[in-house]
Amino acid sequence: MELRNVAIIAHVDHGKTTLVDTLLKQSGTFRENQQVAERAMDSNDLERERGITILAKCTSVVWKGTRVNIVDTPGHADFGGEVERIMDMVDGVVVLVDAAEGPMPQTKFVVGKALQAGLKPIVVVNKVDRPDGRPHQVHDEVFDLFAALDATDEQLDFPMLFASSRQGWAAESPEGPQKDMAPLFDLIVKHVPAPKIEREAPFKMLVSLLEGDQFLGRVLIGLVTSGSIKANATVKALSRDGKQVEQTRITKLLTFRGLDRVPVEEAEAGDIIAVAGFQTATVADTICDVVVEEPIQARPVDPPTLAMQFAVNDSPLAGTEGDKVTSRVIRARLMREAEGNVAIRVTESADKDSFEVAGRGELQLGVLIETMRREGFELSVARPRVLMKTDPVTGQRQEPLEEALIDVDEAYTGVVVEKISQRKGELKEMRPSGGGKVRMTFLVPSRGLIGYHGEFLTDTRGTGVMNRLFAGYGPWRGPIAGRNKGVLISTGQGDSVAYALWYLEERGSLFIDPGVKVYQGMIIGENSRDNDLEVNPLREKQLSNIRTTSKDEAIRLTPPRKMSLEQAIAYVGDDELVEITPKSIRLRKAMLNPHDRKRAQKAAEEA
Repeated sequence: MELRNVAIIAHVDHGKTTLVDTLLKQSGTFRENQQVAERAMDSNDLERERGITILAKCTSVVWKGTRVNIVDTPGHADFGGEVERIMDMVDGVVVLVDAAEGPMPQTKFVVGKALQAGLKPIVVVNKVDRPDGRPHQVHDEVFDLFAALDATDEQLDFPMLFASSRQGWAAESPEGPQKDMAPLFDLIVKHVPAPKIEREAPFKMLVSLLEGDQFLGRVLIGLVTSGSIKANATVKALSRDGKQVEQTRITKLLTFRGLDRVPVEEAEAGDIIAVAGFQTATVADTICDVVVEEPIQARPVDPPTLAMQFAVNDSPLAGTEGDKVTSRVIRARLMREAEGNVAIRVTESADKDSFEVAGRGELQLGVLIETMRREGFELSVARPRVLMKTDPVTGQRQEPLEEALIDVDEAYTGVVVEKISQRKGELKEMRPSGGGKVRMTFLVPSRGLIGYHGEFLTDTRGTGVMNRLFAGYGPWRGPIAGRNKGVLISTGQGDSVAYALWYLEERGSLFIDPGVKVYQGMIIGENSRDNDLEVNPLREKQLSNIRTTSKDEAIRLTPPRKMSLEQAIAYVGDDELVEITPKSIRLRKAMLNPHDRKRAQKAAEEA
């Protein structure tokens, strides 16, 4: 059977997963009466809740006698490592662009990676059914983007389709015929080259994805570039530098058929397969016949730009809500994550009680923390910090910069420009985008954008849209002002009391409800002034036998300000931590004892 391997790449929310759903349905992969979840490829709980794709996943369909292996990829910049890895698995890409929004920062990132890999793109302008769609203009913008990214003449001569993946059709013009996805299937078979393979050579496969399976253990996924492989065969794994990692017997050989992984007895060059049986082999290793000595060269992945300290939870409430609390189990979990996720790097501290986890952005690290807390882990994390580097020529300190593409109503342009300039960002471009909206492009230090998204949504009354993309390193732009308000810190341990919180409301905004467990050093609210204030949330009303004419009124409290995980991580200062358990997210001082905090502050002032 003829084979085609293709990836679907696009900016977040441009309709990749919905398109894959439609392709699966129209190819006859599902039975007529089969119940299939919407966005079937987003199988992870967090993906379904957030409506984004986090992990790259494979599926396959058969169209007119040709098997098409399709890889669905994430659209968010923080998960760009997933996109970079799969470029070695495919021979072509379908670039999906929203008919209204046009090419966005992540479109630029994924298209750049595909063009560098020498892949021939097919462009699909999706969502042409949108009332604000401008498909022909978007076509021109895509061409300009390809030219700016130094596409070859062959890549610039890309075929083009217009589609509505939600309505289930693709055509050569926006007007239709609005029938089905057959034009896209036909174009993939015609335009994407068959895999370059050596059938007679010994078996070789580059590992691009790693998954954990409760029955099979570690499952390695990749493209077979040469030879063939049988179940139960003995193979070995070579690292990037050609050293043997391990030799083992393949316990299970699987291929992708629709949404299922199906066991097979033999797989040939050109197919995307999954193998089980390896204990240590990982992403970027080469699985091969025992006679092979040369590994397949893996594509380099962009380095992390942001790091966070993960430590054991040492608060007085440690171990009361989670069952995975020791540094040993946290270490094992983080090392397992780093193994399968090439965009994450884990470094152990000298005291073995904390770990520095480096990644691409707040969302990527936030998803890792959320996944761990759902697995029963307790840990404390510090505020994210950017990873600086030194220019080898000038010796100048350099920091990561991001391109921020912001769409806002005209009324909010002033406040956005002001806030981003305070964060050392510079305005690169500003143009009207229709419908009373303005599109602005900024170049901003990554550290300036930490925690800005929530403030941005408040400033734009929830109507603004911000997209970010790593733009490279540039000279350090000087200090950026941090949080301008202090916090309210609990002086005692116990359950918070409504009467005490009622008295504290005049001091600032609270983060907790009555009846919540608190401890000394825990942050329970934000002070209205710029200094930290120690308060007692356990104070009870003194009862007396004196009658008063005014009846005691029921205490009415303002609803507290509850923070999501990402908001809490962005809120804490350098001397504060976020305590994360399966049931709670608490803010606290790194040093719980007030005397220790004063001594540390005095030492810092003297220094």
